[in-house]
Amino acid sequence: MLNVVMPLTLALLALAAIFSLVRVLRGPTVPDRVISLDLIGVLIVGLTVVTAAATGEHAFLDVAMVIALVSFVGTVAYARYVEREGRS
Repeated sequence: MLNVVMPLTLALLALAAIFSLVRVLRGPTVPDRVISLDLIGVLIVGLTVVTAAATGEHAFLDVAMVIALVSFVGTVAYARYVEREGRS
């Protein structure tokens, strides 16, 4: 059963990342693009965790944590930028 679920999960996460990439390219606004980039980061974390579970390699989990932190910091930085621009 696990031999069927893992590839299916990886394929669906990759498909969701492709759809999110389309939203990044099409926009229409900058916040839409930032949210889509954040979603891509979350999906990459999911792909990495599923790959770690499939292979048993624990180093992938460290990579997933770093990607999640960088994605979070990027989103917070953008939110602070928008907040400052809104005050002016």
